[in-house]
Amino acid sequence: MFSEYLQHLIYGYYPYLAGTVFLVGSLLRYDHGQYTWKTGSSQMLSSKNMRLASNLFHIGILVIFFGHLFGMLTPHWAYAPFLSAGAKQMLAIVIGGIAGVMCLVGGAMLLYRRLTNPRVKASSSVMDNVILGLIVFQAGLGVISVYFSLGHLDGEMMLTLAAWAQAIVFFGGGAADYMAEVSWIYKLHVFLGLTIILLFPFSRLVHVWSVPFGYVTRRYQIVRRRG
Repeated sequence: MFSEYLQHLIYGYYPYLAGTVFLVGSLLRYDHGQYTWKTGSSQMLSSKNMRLASNLFHIGILVIFFGHLFGMLTPHWAYAPFLSAGAKQMLAIVIGGIAGVMCLVGGAMLLYRRLTNPRVKASSSVMDNVILGLIVFQAGLGVISVYFSLGHLDGEMMLTLAAWAQAIVFFGGGAADYMAEVSWIYKLHVFLGLTIILLFPFSRLVHVWSVPFGYVTRRYQIVRRRG
């Protein structure tokens, strides 16, 4: 059937296409386009509400990222002795819901600023607006999915999605089959997330590879005043 073929295409093969483009594209851009490897901050052009919007957006998206990373890729047996699937589901709903709202509000403020502020708009590329719009839409889907998650407080849906993610990342095979009975909201959320990963190397998001962890461990620099 066409629907089954589409399911395997999107949730079985598309993740590997997105992952390959993500890794190879990031490497090629770093190697051949270092002058474009930047955040492209527009704070100097207009700082109105920038701090609030930026803090909400970045704190929210970091919590969401690490929550998904460890929540989806940690095997159930690793936390089952001290945390039930239902309890983990509630934890994800509360923390993920708060972080999702923060990311949604902050991202929407930043997007509105990019589309309406003449100076910021003039310095923004099409990809800047597209990737930010996708992230805001994705955050909105995540917040909406909280309502659907309230109908799966036993944690079974979360375990199913985690099984899909682990099958993809660890090359378990048959990953698409896990998505057969998953609600449309989660399917759309996963598809959009994969699309953002696919577009990652072509956007300003590449600057996350340059997080200055070295500043934490580097030696203090002593600066002396000249004679």
